[in-house]
Amino acid sequence: MENEGNEEGKCPACEKKTARTEEQKKKLLNRLNRIEGQVRGIKKMIENDAYCGDVLTQAAAVSAAMDAFNREVLRAHVRACVVRDIRAGRDDAPDELMDILEKLMR
Repeated sequence: MENEGNEEGKCPACEKKTARTEEQKKKLLNRLNRIEGQVRGIKKMIENDAYCGDVLTQAAAVSAAMDAFNREVLRAHVRACVVRDIRAGRDDAPDELMDILEKLMR
């Protein structure tokens, strides 16, 4: 496969980064670790033939936890990345935000 005009075969989206404070990283990683634990719990429930209703209740909790995680990342994205891009004159920043919102609403 060719590099398609990028160094080392990297895609353009791979070049984007978001700087986060250590505190922000810690909060997000803690949330993800809790969600990961919840998912492992659901897996164990399936392995142990848990009642469907109980599994679905736990799955709904995971979904709600992911929604909360997404809201937190989205909030930071709008406050930092989108504002920065608009100030820098990137006219496509609102369209990129809308694409992200559409993905989250699926």
